[in-house]
Amino acid sequence: MDARSLRAAAQQTLEAEVGTIFREAPVRVALCYPSPYHVGMSSLGYQTVYRTINERPGFSAERVFLPDDVDAFRQARVPLFTLESQREVSACHALAFSVAYELELPGLFTLLELAGLPVFREQRDARHPLVVAGGPLTFSNPDPLEPFVDVIVQGESEDLLQPLLDGIAGGGAKQALLEQLAKLPGFRVPGLSSPASRFFVAKSSDANLPARSQIITANTELRSMFLIEPERGCSRGCHYCVMRRTTNGGMRTVPPERVLELIPENARRVGLVGAAVTDHPRIVELLETIVRSGREVGVSSLRAERLTAPLVQALKEGGARGITVASDGPSQRLRDLVDRKHSEQQIVNALTLARGAGMARAKVYNIVGLPTEEDVDIDELARFSIELSKILPVSLGVAPFAAKRNTPMDGAPFAGISTIEQRLKRLQRGLRGRVEVRPTSARWAWVEYMLAQSGPEGGLAAYDAWRAGGSFAAWKKAFEAREVKPYLAKRVEDGRRRSTVWPMVPAL
Repeated sequence: MDARSLRAAAQQTLEAEVGTIFREAPVRVALCYPSPYHVGMSSLGYQTVYRTINERPGFSAERVFLPDDVDAFRQARVPLFTLESQREVSACHALAFSVAYELELPGLFTLLELAGLPVFREQRDARHPLVVAGGPLTFSNPDPLEPFVDVIVQGESEDLLQPLLDGIAGGGAKQALLEQLAKLPGFRVPGLSSPASRFFVAKSSDANLPARSQIITANTELRSMFLIEPERGCSRGCHYCVMRRTTNGGMRTVPPERVLELIPENARRVGLVGAAVTDHPRIVELLETIVRSGREVGVSSLRAERLTAPLVQALKEGGARGITVASDGPSQRLRDLVDRKHSEQQIVNALTLARGAGMARAKVYNIVGLPTEEDVDIDELARFSIELSKILPVSLGVAPFAAKRNTPMDGAPFAGISTIEQRLKRLQRGLRGRVEVRPTSARWAWVEYMLAQSGPEGGLAAYDAWRAGGSFAAWKKAFEAREVKPYLAKRVEDGRRRSTVWPMVPAL
């Protein structure tokens, strides 16, 4: 593919969008997503930042995504360009990366390389644009980003964007800007911020809620869907989850009236997005109102114990053909251990309601490899999944457990690749072909775990693995060469530092 074809493909992508912002301004920010377009445009946070920057006088935000065909860009020798104006990314005043999870680090390296910029922070100087990173990863462990970015925006970014843009608009020296940001809560400037800065996770003011889509497009995982959050955060205390009740004050709800007034007239499909959407006290009212308006509606997170006949019926009338719930523990013992508050009967009830509403299938998410897990727990999952399959055809999404920072299970060990694979085989045997299993790779879950539990040295290993081609063998070799070892993390509680050691789970 030559340069002309690459630019023509970008133009076709733009022509399929509704809501794109084309704006000329003195200061341009390249809003970079280190995964392909169809993934990035499903990110509500990414779209919110895009709109917010473009609303600031004197600023424009233009989008950049990891190319679907990276080799085509390299072979065509085309400098990475923005989607809106097709100008070179390296000519922007700042590159702002939204990083969702650990395995997007290689995408960040690739975007910097394609833009013609040094990947390492220390190799860039005042001539180069500011490189900023934020996104969901910063709620848990952004340490591996430190060798590569100038500034880390930690937590919810809405209130932090203004001081960041103020500093960029000032036009002063980059070093002076970094020194200024290092003093502000919510910003971590490698080499300048105090050690305490790594424990701060910013919380946006409620006036900024709800986040919502700016652009609707068919070329995304959530096809032609307008996304909006009726709530932010979660009131629950699941021990493995970063977005639990102790993160940023738990759940904050948005009145249905506010959600409804922000849905565009041309939006025919609406997605309600959040960590615990069905915990919203007026969720049924909101769903039914959207359905009565003639729109389809979907919900990102269904809690089995919160489902009622009216709620499930509203989902069915809104276009849902199946139901998705999370069990998140192969046995009741392990669900209780990690404080996942639901029972087998509640999951059975959820599928029964879905069948009664005329839905055709169910997907149940689960976790394997939890600490203290034994074969008997896997056998219980097989037995229960077969029971569920008698209600509706079931596909079982299975992910290996990888402990994250900023959770009570921080520091918990990875079960081991061979152990995970053995348990998946045991599960398959126990299911006897009655239930479809869609497992996440144990190998890549281990890579994610190593990064989640590492410091900046994990980022250096990620760079080495990327340079070596990105295979699992390259990752394993890089971790060994950099001596990356998961370490027992420290966290802050009531101003004190203390360790958390699994299987003791502190009560929060």
